[in-house]
Amino acid sequence: MTRLRLGLRTRVVAGFAAGALTLSASMALVSYEVTRSELISGRERAAVRSATFDARVVAAGLNTDRPDIGGMLRTLDTGGNRRVLVFHLGHWYSRSADTGAATAVPQSLQRLVGQRGQGIQRTRVDGEPAVIVGILLTPATALYEIDYLRELDQTLRTIGWVLVLVASVVAAAGAGLGWYATRYVLRPLRSVAAAAQGITAGDLTARLDPATDPDLQPLSASFNEMVDQLSRRIERDRRFAADVSHELRSPLQTLAASASVLERRRDRLDERTAMAAGLVVAELARFQSLVDDLLELARGDLPAQLEPVDAGELARRAVQRRGLDPAIVDAPGPEAESPRWTVDPRRIEQVLVNLLDNAVTHGGGPVAVRVETAGADGVIEVDDDGPGVSAADREVIFDRFVRGRSAGARGNDTGTGLGLSLVAQHVAAHGGRVRVLDRPGGGARFRIELPGVR
Repeated sequence: MTRLRLGLRTRVVAGFAAGALTLSASMALVSYEVTRSELISGRERAAVRSATFDARVVAAGLNTDRPDIGGMLRTLDTGGNRRVLVFHLGHWYSRSADTGAATAVPQSLQRLVGQRGQGIQRTRVDGEPAVIVGILLTPATALYEIDYLRELDQTLRTIGWVLVLVASVVAAAGAGLGWYATRYVLRPLRSVAAAAQGITAGDLTARLDPATDPDLQPLSASFNEMVDQLSRRIERDRRFAADVSHELRSPLQTLAASASVLERRRDRLDERTAMAAGLVVAELARFQSLVDDLLELARGDLPAQLEPVDAGELARRAVQRRGLDPAIVDAPGPEAESPRWTVDPRRIEQVLVNLLDNAVTHGGGPVAVRVETAGADGVIEVDDDGPGVSAADREVIFDRFVRGRSAGARGNDTGTGLGLSLVAQHVAAHGGRVRVLDRPGGGARFRIELPGVR
C-alpha cells in the first residue's frame, strides 16, 4: 500500500487550519457552556421568583373555609410560557382540565419538595425542555410551576450554530494564513530551486542574493560558495578535456596522414601487412571520432547560444552531412511555413547528426526524421530500422562510454559510447529530454522534446 506523501505547503496549511480549528472550537465550546449556564441560571432564578409570588397568592386563598383552587389558579398571570399545578389532599389542580398533571411533575421532585419544602429540576414536559419549581404550602399542599424553555432552547441553538460558523471561518482564516505564510517562507526556496535549475541547464552564473532575507544569509552564502566551487571544478575539467583533446589532435593528424599513405598502398603490401594497415586506419578513425566527441563534451557544459532557426532546414542539412536521402525528413519545405525555433543551432544539428550516426551504426539506417511543433514546444523524432533498444538499456544508453547490451544485436560495436551522451547533454542544455521508444513496425524511435522553442 503506497503511503500518501503530502507536500510541505500542504502540511503547513493543514497544520494552521487544524490549530485554528482546535483553538476556535475550544473557545466556542467554552463560550457556549458559559453562555448556556448563565442563561439557564438566570431563567431558573426568574422561575423561582415567579413561583414564590404565585405560592403566596395560592397560600392566601387556602385560608378560606371553602377554597376554590381552580379559580385561584386562573387569577395568576402565567402568560403563555408557564403552567401552574397544585397538589392538594391527594388531588391535582390546574387552570383548566388537565389529564396529564399527575405525570408532568417527576416523582423525584415531589419527594424533594416533601422533604425540604422547596425544589427545582430541569426536565422535559410534553417533549419540550422546561424547569419545574416546587414549593410546599402546607403539609398536604404543594405548588408546582412549570416554566417552558422553548425560546431559551431556540436561542441556545442559534448561538451554537453561530459559534460553529465562527469556528469554521476561523479555521478557513487559519488555512489562508498558513497558505500566505508558506508562500512567504517558501519564496527563498523557490529562488534556490530556480537557481539550481539554471545550474542544471548549464547556467553557472546563477546566484542567490544574500540581502533578500537576513535569516537566510548563511544559506545564500553557502549556496553561492558551492556554485563557485562547482563552476571552478567544471571549468578545470572542461579545460583539461579540451587541452588533452587538443594536444592529441596534432600527433593524431600525423598518424592519420601516415595511415592514409599505407591505405593507398595496401595493394602493394602482402596480405598480413595490408590487414594490419587496415586495422590501423580503422582504429585511427575511431580515435579521431573519440577526440572530436571529447572536445564536444568539453564545450557541452557552456550555456546554449539561442537564436531563431529554421528547424526543417536544420534537419535537412544534418541529413545531407551524412550523405543520406533527404526524403526521409518529414518537415515543411521551403515553399511552406517552416517552423522557426529559438534554439542553439550548433547543438541541435549535432544532436541530429549523432542520432543519424547511431541509426546507421546500430539501427540498420534511419528511415524517418520528423520535425514538428506541439504548441510552444518542439519535437524531433528519428526512426531506425534496427532491432530496437531493450527496456533494460533505455535508461543507461545515454550515459557516457556506455553501449547498450543490445548494441551487438543492433549492429557493429565500433562506436565511442559518447554519441548519445552528447545528445542528452545538448538536449538538457535546452531544458528538454530525450527518450527511446519502440517504432511501430519494428525498430527504435528516438524522441526529443524541447520546451518553449516558439
